[in-house]
Amino acid sequence: MKRIVANKKPIAIALVLVALLGGYAVVHFSGRSRSTENAYINADVVNVAAQVAGRVTAVYVKDNQYVHKGDALFDVDPEPFTIALNRAQADLALAKQSARQDNAEVGAARAQVAQTEGDLSNARSSYARDKELVAQHFLSQQAVDDAQTRMQALQASLDQARAKLSKALSVPVKPEERGDVLKAQAAIAQAKLDLEHTHITATQNGQISNFSLAAGSLVNVGVPLFALIEQDSFHIDANFKETELAGIHPGQDVDIQIDMYSGQHFKGTVESLSGGTGTAFSLLPPQNATGNWVKIAQRVPVRIKLTPTDAEHPLRIGATATVTVYLK
Repeated sequence: MKRIVANKKPIAIALVLVALLGGYAVVHFSGRSRSTENAYINADVVNVAAQVAGRVTAVYVKDNQYVHKGDALFDVDPEPFTIALNRAQADLALAKQSARQDNAEVGAARAQVAQTEGDLSNARSSYARDKELVAQHFLSQQAVDDAQTRMQALQASLDQARAKLSKALSVPVKPEERGDVLKAQAAIAQAKLDLEHTHITATQNGQISNFSLAAGSLVNVGVPLFALIEQDSFHIDANFKETELAGIHPGQDVDIQIDMYSGQHFKGTVESLSGGTGTAFSLLPPQNATGNWVKIAQRVPVRIKLTPTDAEHPLRIGATATVTVYLK
């Protein structure tokens, strides 16, 4: 019996030492790092949408395909926009023709004013001469009256010619300054832009996802059609308890274990801390002004920049991870 008790003493001592060492390790390392399993992989996602409405005539990619910036994605029927461009160009030609006609009217109005001014000057001279001849009894009073009537008629014609010239000059002489010409030029620019938007290309390198577009489909402006996950934009959103944020700041090293790659460790860096808790920005934030309120530690998202992984370990949006932030 004594021998059994004696054999148990070393075991008990070993268990106590293990417990003490474990407690020391927990206390020591908990002050040097922060860990959480509430972490998810995320990335910058471009929601691809058409900038013009119409029927899809060609599709150049498929779901989950990798594309490079500038690669063709799909085409929208360009015929309606080609017609719109031709119409705008015709409107510009008409506007310029109208400008040339207006310029011709200005020249004609100026010539009419000059001619009428000359005729009026001659009529005034004739009136003065006839008035002297009447005083000398060489002409009758009727001749003076006729000269005066002619002079008054020419004065009215001159006023009318000057008004016509003023109206013609109210329109800009230079075609590029006319409102109808500027409007037609703007319509051409818009038509060209719409025509360019019928050929949709990738804006970034990345992977096509959630793709189901087919030729013949009708698309509308601004309606998302599929997603483009930007390459090398992967990061982790780690949700730490508010009581664990002390000591975490941008620039700290992070050890990352992604659940889909058991046993693999990845590197990262703390990029930023959110300005609010996750619930603060949720669609339906909780109402805490109730009689049954229970205090719960909230979680604050911490954005962690991932070091790019190799081709054997591709990342997936939404995958779970465990992160450890080294405070020192």
